[in-house]
Amino acid sequence: MIRFLKVTFWAALLGAILGAAQLLWWVMSPLSISSPTLDLSIEPGTPVKQIAQEIVKSGVDIPAYGLYLIFRLSGQAKQIRAGSYEITRNDTGWDLLEKLIRGQENLRALTLVEGWNMNQFRALLERSDGLRHETTEMSDREIMQMLGHPELAAEGRFYPDTYTYGKGSTDKNILKRAFHSMEKHLTSAWSEHPSTSILKSADEALILASIVEKETGHPSDRPMISSVFNNRLLQGMPLQTDPTVIYGLGANFDGNLRKADLRANHPWNTYIHTGLPPTPIAMPGKAALLAAVHPASSDALYFVAKGDGRSQFSKTLEEHNAAVQKYQLNRTKDYTSAPTNK
Repeated sequence: MIRFLKVTFWAALLGAILGAAQLLWWVMSPLSISSPTLDLSIEPGTPVKQIAQEIVKSGVDIPAYGLYLIFRLSGQAKQIRAGSYEITRNDTGWDLLEKLIRGQENLRALTLVEGWNMNQFRALLERSDGLRHETTEMSDREIMQMLGHPELAAEGRFYPDTYTYGKGSTDKNILKRAFHSMEKHLTSAWSEHPSTSILKSADEALILASIVEKETGHPSDRPMISSVFNNRLLQGMPLQTDPTVIYGLGANFDGNLRKADLRANHPWNTYIHTGLPPTPIAMPGKAALLAAVHPASSDALYFVAKGDGRSQFSKTLEEHNAAVQKYQLNRTKDYTSAPTNK
């Protein structure tokens, strides 16, 4: 009996040693996976044992229970974070554990460009790899209702920036982040507006900033372009800016702005309506927001594109006509160029 117990003890000990050696080998050796890289998504609240099973299901050739033991014996199993991860053939079991503990996700990114409109933003979301598309069938109005602001038009309400996300994230999450980022930047810019400003609200600043964004060919011109529009608003002159007309035309704009378009009666036609249009026409960046509330000090009422990205500014119509003659004679008019009296 004693001999049997001894044999059993040593057999169990040997088995434990061999098992530990096997686990150590798994921990230190590159993982055997079914393709060069594997995607792994871990949802919040997933138990450690299920995480091990999901790793095996993703294509890692290792017993799920052995992986579970590695996680448990490490003492760090409770620190594993939910997220979207990439597993490569160079990863060891320990590398994988460290990724999961650090939350070292395989992030993707999308960039919302300054001056884009809502249609362009939604198209970007639709073609972004790894996003769950939950707003495809929603209207812009429904999106704003989802964000808790059904009273606002969606245009211009999302901040142009680069947003990273893990595989399986939703387009709703990107929309929320971009919306709250614009709220933050707009609030910051509006807090700096002078008491003498012709603008009466942060919403008006956003509208003007969107126009400045679309009219600017060179970054250094933004404060002067804002000055022109602020001066026109002060004098009750129409803004006469082509980008607002083009925005109002929508899908009917074919790339060629005609005189008839400048006479079309819609709310964004700043040739026939004074004041600001009813909504932004694009998504302005930080520089345009600041230019809207901090225009340059000038008497300029006109500007025209010079052909090199910059603009020529003028105080009088006579000066402006001379600038048009100088910079645009025998050239097709750039539809993003300056306000002019037509």
